[in-house]
Amino acid sequence: MRNDLQQPREDLAAALRYAAKLGLNEGICNHFSLAVSDDGEEFLVNPQGLHWSEIRASDIVLCHRDGRVLDGQGTVEATAYYIHAPIHAKRLDARAVLHTHMPYATALTIVEDGRLEMVEQGALRFHNRIAYDDSYGGLALDHQEGERIADAMADRPIAFLGHHGIVVSGPTVAKAFDDLYYLERAAQVQTLARAHGKPLRAIPKQIVEQTARQINDESDLTQVQSHFDAIKRMLDRDDPSWRE
Repeated sequence: MRNDLQQPREDLAAALRYAAKLGLNEGICNHFSLAVSDDGEEFLVNPQGLHWSEIRASDIVLCHRDGRVLDGQGTVEATAYYIHAPIHAKRLDARAVLHTHMPYATALTIVEDGRLEMVEQGALRFHNRIAYDDSYGGLALDHQEGERIADAMADRPIAFLGHHGIVVSGPTVAKAFDDLYYLERAAQVQTLARAHGKPLRAIPKQIVEQTARQINDESDLTQVQSHFDAIKRMLDRDDPSWRE
């Protein structure tokens, strides 16, 4: 195993373990990946067959965009590299790519004109950061489907995939996971609000834009890293085997 990849492997393992604790996984499906080459051709990803709750850092494999495992043991599910490889190759800023079928956000992808409304503080961080791909092409079993998803994302870090799930990307695992967490919370709050059967109260556009800038101030990622560090401490407290 490559020693220089221990830290990024731990980051992915931590994200996967905590996502499972939050119920964001679906069986042994879905994948988190992290590009480790400048061209995005090589990336770390969770292997086929393991539940997120049992993933260890040593389980994470290094994969080439053609599906070959370059370091580590295990195989990579076809849909993993057919979705993740084109995104890493076309979006070099998308170092971390997290794909889930998490329930509340995915529920919005099956609603006619389903959108995350900018009506709650937690949602405002996603103002103008989400791409919506309302079409559905079945299972991603070739690069064409993955490239279509990458193109639909354009320059936005997040995609809602019609009838399918969510993709969240970011420059680091910590940043991508922070967004993933708050995205599901925002979708959950919106779903609960809709259950009241009353119209959602709008926030003035100026306040939406101002708050979005405040939350997404790239000059201060302290909150993001502190969140991820706290997650690792909780995982260490409950079961430190994720680092192995």
